[in-house]
Amino acid sequence: MPSKPILIAQISDLHIKPRGALAYGRVDTAKALERCVAALNEFQPRPDLVVISGDLADTPTGEEYAYLKRLLAPLQLPFIGIPGNHDSRELMRAAFPDQPYAAASGALNQTRSVAGLEVILLDSSVPGKPHGELEAPTLQWLDATLGLSSERPALLFLHHPPFQAGIWHMDRQNLLNAGELAAIVGKHPRVRLIAAGHVHRATLTSFAGVVTTICPAPNHAVDLDLGELREPSFKVEPPAFHLHAWFPGDGFGQVVTHTVPIGEFDGPHPFFGPDGKLL
Repeated sequence: MPSKPILIAQISDLHIKPRGALAYGRVDTAKALERCVAALNEFQPRPDLVVISGDLADTPTGEEYAYLKRLLAPLQLPFIGIPGNHDSRELMRAAFPDQPYAAASGALNQTRSVAGLEVILLDSSVPGKPHGELEAPTLQWLDATLGLSSERPALLFLHHPPFQAGIWHMDRQNLLNAGELAAIVGKHPRVRLIAAGHVHRATLTSFAGVVTTICPAPNHAVDLDLGELREPSFKVEPPAFHLHAWFPGDGFGQVVTHTVPIGEFDGPHPFFGPDGKLL
């Protein structure tokens, strides 16, 4: 396995409010994003690309996107993003007009090549609704895009998970036509990872025979209520982002996903002293 993989950092669910406003009256999402940007800038080796997988804004308003752009300005890495259920396609397109959108209107699907890897972003947002759905043109575009190569490995990103996470009030908002996505993924074995957001928790499963993850958030987490014990709730848990490392190799290579905590922590400290003995 080579020592230098292709690194794709994923951040999700930023929920930026107008300057000075707190999400749910409690969470400073702007400060959380500032800490996240600092962590990304400091990470070594430097990620090749940052994917923002939805809910960039919160309400949304043009003011929120303007503030978001100021908060992202210090990021020293290239980034691409897709909308979530809290976003507006039109406002997001206006805020980031230079993103490589696949079409001039409608869904904000994108694709980006990073060395030998293809990163594909799918817009699962449904304007005005909390759930996700991939529109027919998006599914057609995905099938055609994956069909352009039988050799390049591909990573798929979208906001809404195509599976149930077990949190009752989030599962009713997931990707409603996941079966249609599965049918396309099943045709194209070069898909090595499906990565979502929306649930604000680090989650791992398999979907359509492909490893599928949910990215944690830099601000707050959805309460892990697996028994319908509480009303829809959030908790302020340790923030994090995902780092997807793709190693080229036999077939379509290998993808390893790391959960990277955001914050200052003691270390790193060496295991061994100058004499080579365990400390």
